[in-house]
Amino acid sequence: MASGDLEPGRLLPPMRELATRLGVNPNTVAAAYRTLRERGVIETDGRRGSRVRAKPATTGREYIRVEVPEGVRDVAAGNPDPALLPPLGPAFAAAAGQGDRHPVLYGEAAVEPELARIARADLDADGVPDGPVAVASGSLDAIERVLVAHLKPGDAVAVEDPGWGSLLDLVPALGLRTVPVGVDDDGPLPDDVRAALAGGARALIVTDRAQNPTGAAVTAARARALRSVLRDHPETLLIEDDHGYRIVDLPLHPLAGATRRWAFVRSVAKAYGPDLRLAVLTGDTVTVDRVVGRQRLGPGWVSRIVQRAVVRLWTDGAVDARAVAKAYGRRRDALVDALAERGIAAHGRSGMNVWIPVPDETGAVARLLHAGWAVAPGARFRMSAPPGIRVTVSALTGTETEPLADAIASAVRPAPARGYV
Repeated sequence: MASGDLEPGRLLPPMRELATRLGVNPNTVAAAYRTLRERGVIETDGRRGSRVRAKPATTGREYIRVEVPEGVRDVAAGNPDPALLPPLGPAFAAAAGQGDRHPVLYGEAAVEPELARIARADLDADGVPDGPVAVASGSLDAIERVLVAHLKPGDAVAVEDPGWGSLLDLVPALGLRTVPVGVDDDGPLPDDVRAALAGGARALIVTDRAQNPTGAAVTAARARALRSVLRDHPETLLIEDDHGYRIVDLPLHPLAGATRRWAFVRSVAKAYGPDLRLAVLTGDTVTVDRVVGRQRLGPGWVSRIVQRAVVRLWTDGAVDARAVAKAYGRRRDALVDALAERGIAAHGRSGMNVWIPVPDETGAVARLLHAGWAVAPGARFRMSAPPGIRVTVSALTGTETEPLADAIASAVRPAPARGYV
């Protein structure tokens, strides 16, 4: 497979046949297949046998993208609006000055005390259960560390479908199996979660608000239903991702506490800048202790200068969270409404993205590119969910909404009759 002699999609011989050909015990072949499957190199589909994966587990879905030619408007990137991000210079200058006066040396605390205090106060206000605070290099880093802390290769993880493309790559890259869970505007579907957990999934990852790519946000009613399901599976590892922190004006309805092992992650990327690479993590004592212990043996800690800069950004009110949420909300709602007027169903309850179901994903992306608009192909974000496209509205101007809606309507016809679940 590494040399390319066995190409992606190639059907592998049955285990007993290969054992006979090689002159080895069938159990040896079974163990080899299992190792390849756990490492994400092959995939097994019941009686249909095992095949070489179409993509290695480490190949990012980021490669499923549209190259944006000159003159084409990019509404695919998924980035926040740079105009809504705060200036970082003053915060880092203050943090560096503090570091000059009080250098952080080996053996000191990994978490800036003031950052932990502010983060914990915000978590308390949002109803997240009490727990120690740790800091990771972004949401994906935190999620990876929590998964590794509890799971072993071959374990199944229930993930949203459609969902965050990087997460859908991360899970198999860790040797874990993804189990898709459907999503509607109110979050993961309880019946799908119940089926996934009853089927053996050991972990569940939920995006509380600004779900990527659909914009779903967990409502109070949906949270109650999901907590009820989780209470029937108390050993499930629950991971919540609140990456819409400070860009969403919808209330948080956390699920944390419904299981024995849980983690809650908040990134500063969307509100303060992706390059800060900082996420706050809390959870049950065992989970956070394992994450911090393993982190100590690797990178050690996330730069305290960065942490102090984030504290300064928080305390100086560098971001008006309500104003940012309203700005994204206006742009998102304008596009959803304009599409509805043209008979196109679209979803975007929160955050900076709009998800549009389409009957022909490849055709829609190509037609929009020809019309001067680059959108994100839904294949980056889905497993078994129906086709769709994602539009990032973060930097969309008022004069662009109607032309974009016209282009989408022309590219998508006929309009889908159902939602994305």
